Amino acid sequence: MSSDAARVWRRIRVAALLAPGLLLLSGCSFDLKNVSGMGFPKGASSVNDISLSLWQGSWIAAAVVGVFTLILILWPAVFHRAHASKGEFPKQTQYNIPVEILYTIIPLLIVAVLFYFTAIKQNEITDKTTPVKHEISVAGFQWSWQFKYPAAGEDAVVTGTPAQPPTLYLPQGESVRFTLTASDVVHGFWIPAFMIQMQNLPGETNYLQFTANKLGEFPGRCNILCGRNHSQMLFKVKVVTPANYQKYLDSLKASVA
Repeated sequence: MSSDAARVWRRIRVAALLAPGLLLLSGCSFDLKNVSGMGFPKGASSVNDISLSLWQGSWIAAAVVGVFTLILILWPAVFHRAHASKGEFPKQTQYNIPVEILYTIIPLLIVAVLFYFTAIKQNEITDKTTPVKHEISVAGFQWSWQFKYPAAGEDAVVTGTPAQPPTLYLPQGESVRFTLTASDVVHGFWIPAFMIQMQNLPGETNYLQFTANKLGEFPGRCNILCGRNHSQMLFKVKVVTPANYQKYLDSLKASVA
């Protein structure tokens, strides 16, 4: 290896060694638990418990592929430089059948494994056979949301507007099945903290069920570009105790009586 190539390779190694330390020093509040949780609050809902391992596996696979690809890029950039400095033209390879087969099989295996585990997790989240304690209908329209609580009566409906986003009440620790519809265009029912998104489709009905485990308020929004006021299609999720949830249902029932 020439002195130029050796110098370049030495700089790369020094940068690789210093990068983790600089990352740690740049943020005193660095928390490994937040990294393993992918930035999502752990245990906020049953979907978090189901989906977190899938997210972690996907990012690990992406990191392995990324590092391997980076090595393949840096290898010729560093070691072929030695030939260039001598005025030599690097040896050219037209094709390598074993390597090309390997490059085809490995991505197929990665996609197949991710697809398998995604299908399993998706079936758990969209399951319609497991009994649940509550039913809520979620209708998306341009540009807000309508929540219907059958347990409080057929007329127990909360309808929002872009100026006054509605609040979706959920009981802590009790399973809820959502029936998702849309009256005009495609919308996306999204609660980021719960690691969940499901499309509201016109003319079709989607189902989603989960249990909210943490008390508190969480933002929700539409994540499908649905028109002019898409950015204002917001709602709030309020997780309350089962007793307070029942009080809320009673207040809805009384308001439409």
